Amino acid sequence: MKLQKTFLLALAVALTATVLPADACTGITLKSKDGRTVVARTIEWGGSDLESQYVIVPRGYKQQSFLPGGATDGMCFTARYGYVGLAVEQEQFVAEGLNEAGLSAGLFYFPAYGQYEAYDPAQKAATIADLQLVAYVLGECATVDEVKEAVSRTHVVQIDPRASTVHWRFTDPSGRQVVLEIVDGGQLRFYENPLGVLTNSPDLPWHLTNLNNYVNLFPGSAPARQLGSMELKQFGAGSGFLGLPGDVTPPSRFVRAAFYQATAPQQANSEKAVLQGFQILNNFDIPVGIEFADGKAPADIPSATQWTSATDMQGGRIYFRTMYDSRIRCIDLKEIDFSTADYRAVPMDKEKKQPVAMIKAE
Repeated sequence: MKLQKTFLLALAVALTATVLPADACTGITLKSKDGRTVVARTIEWGGSDLESQYVIVPRGYKQQSFLPGGATDGMCFTARYGYVGLAVEQEQFVAEGLNEAGLSAGLFYFPAYGQYEAYDPAQKAATIADLQLVAYVLGECATVDEVKEAVSRTHVVQIDPRASTVHWRFTDPSGRQVVLEIVDGGQLRFYENPLGVLTNSPDLPWHLTNLNNYVNLFPGSAPARQLGSMELKQFGAGSGFLGLPGDVTPPSRFVRAAFYQATAPQQANSEKAVLQGFQILNNFDIPVGIEFADGKAPADIPSATQWTSATDMQGGRIYFRTMYDSRIRCIDLKEIDFSTADYRAVPMDKEKKQPVAMIKAE
């Protein structure tokens, strides 16, 4: 285990969630014609480079949770299933991942709406930091029902009470997806997610209800019509989506993601659906300057969207690209023997520079 790292770093990560904007994430779900499910998402942070890593966690790997106040002797958990995770800031903080049983899990920011239970030192053996819940679930569970049972045995807390809360998306190989939101001092709310779309606050039921405000939208082009003696007609394709919100707030991103996902042509197989997921999520790349007053961006990074991932659960593959390197990279879990593999934590970008292929003029 690598819990020797100073807790101050974990505390700093948690604190920045309240003093900086850019706590945005957008998730979609695609189904291919061959019956496979692909979940894709972005992760945003405009305040600093998250120094993201991918981690390979073998079966039997033991971890222990961070706790409020600087302790590192929270709940111990051992991986029943091997998994690959995409982690932010610290290798223990897995934000998205896939295990060998085909379960996908990810966390999304949920500021101002979530409320965990207060930390009770007497319960520390069953207490886990919210930023480590994905790692616990991936190592422990194979289905959504198992996720519900496993989470019910824990006490989820914040490392620091001033930090943003998060909510979680869990999808199992059957395609069933639930969202977990912890509210009202520790109440677990599992919501079936019929659309497979997720952003941030407010809660999922609010976002689903809000879609009714856009009942007038439809794919394609609006027909010409008369306004008195004047004919009104489209300027170009896509006029059926006039009124689709284009800002980067969570409600607007949810609406946009829902309509883009629902109107996307169904792909023949999961590989094509993965590529389609990246194309759709191109629309959710957030320029770093949009979130700060003019000249006030705190970090020299190319984008607030630090990475985008897509997961083919039945195919056992997790794909990602980053703000530094837009090439799509893939980790195939079926090529990993999780019974003998060593634990690994590897930077997503060993060189923080976009590769450019030069074309030699003939």
